[in-house]
Amino acid sequence: MPSVDGMTTTTAATAVAGASRHPGVPRQLLIDSAYVFSGLPIALANFVVVVAGVSLGTGLLVTVVGIPVLAGALRLARFFADLERLRIPAILRRPRVRPAYREPRPGAGRFARVLIPIADGQSWLDATFGFLRLIVSLFSFAFVLTWWVGAIAGLLYPLFDWAIPHTEDNTQLHEILGMSDTPQSRIGLNLAIGAFFALTLPLVARGMALLEASFARGLLTGVAEVRDRITVLEERRAAAVSAEANALRRLERDIHDGPQQRLVRLAMDLGRVQEQMHTDLDAARQTIDDALSQTRETLNELRALSRGIAPPVLTDRGLPSALAALAGRSAVPVELSVDPALGAPEGRLDAAVENAAYFVVAETLANVNKHSRAGECWLTVTREPKALRIVVIDDGVGGAHLAKGHGLAGLADRVHATGGQLDLTSPAGGPTEIRVELPC
Repeated sequence: MPSVDGMTTTTAATAVAGASRHPGVPRQLLIDSAYVFSGLPIALANFVVVVAGVSLGTGLLVTVVGIPVLAGALRLARFFADLERLRIPAILRRPRVRPAYREPRPGAGRFARVLIPIADGQSWLDATFGFLRLIVSLFSFAFVLTWWVGAIAGLLYPLFDWAIPHTEDNTQLHEILGMSDTPQSRIGLNLAIGAFFALTLPLVARGMALLEASFARGLLTGVAEVRDRITVLEERRAAAVSAEANALRRLERDIHDGPQQRLVRLAMDLGRVQEQMHTDLDAARQTIDDALSQTRETLNELRALSRGIAPPVLTDRGLPSALAALAGRSAVPVELSVDPALGAPEGRLDAAVENAAYFVVAETLANVNKHSRAGECWLTVTREPKALRIVVIDDGVGGAHLAKGHGLAGLADRVHATGGQLDLTSPAGGPTEIRVELPC
């Protein structure tokens, strides 16, 4: 089972990546402070350019010249907005999101291309950000600079106390607080003040950086994130509808090809028995025996169909027992490894997640049995902090894919509908590896 070892490597890499996203306090302090300090000159340049450009373009709108000036100002606002989008991820620890700006239609004229930024709502949000960011940047800059100066000046005060003139005309802080006018009192008080500023500096710098970055994210990427979220939800809804439609069509086909045909034959057998009762009792008994056999086979097929929809063992005993039953019925030998905590009452997942996991494994093993020509299969199910990971590997001929019309297409739709992710690796000649992550 060589590919399963890669799961450990992937988990380790994920842990390292997660650690890198959460730097230590000193490094985070430097990142936050650099973000705030560099933000003020950028905000000032952004404000000057946008105010001058938009004001000039608006004033010249009575002439044709104002339109390209205004469009140019909006494009400059977009440049500053893109620069800020590059800076945000270091503070918010979120991936960069760039909104989809309106693009000119193919074959559009030069004038239409010039008008595109003016008709784009996100461009005006970028300009609004250029107007308002200076206020937020000044506020955060003042706080962080005050805390840095207070920390440095307080902690280094013993080095330059001798150089400060202490005359009788000056009333200093330690005297206002009722302390004696001695070097020890002055140094002790300033060291205490410096320690206070130094201890609270990471919190203040982090808070100001988050304030500035969150304000930028709200105007520059908030609309794009909402739009992307709506798109994802629409795709999940479409995937759910497609998966349910496929499941209903398959159920209808299975019922038509199996139990329905047997019930039709059963009805014919009972009609023949009714006629044979008056002419040939031995033949009637034989027909009744055949009808009973058909009834048992119909019941077995109905139980098999019900196991594919909502198996009682899944509800009663949990996911490990249900998956063990699936593996036991597989024609290809399955080496099963399931986290035992998933079967404990306190470790049970939501019913929707358990049903989705059961469906994924059932469909995958069905495809292995029908198409893979495999000699062995490995199934691993593990619980992670926010996801359920399912890995199915077989040593078959490979060549599986997720194209529409194939068995795995409905499986991909079902996984996507739950917000999960499915990855398929199946080169020609095998092996085939399916990795599924379901959010939980």
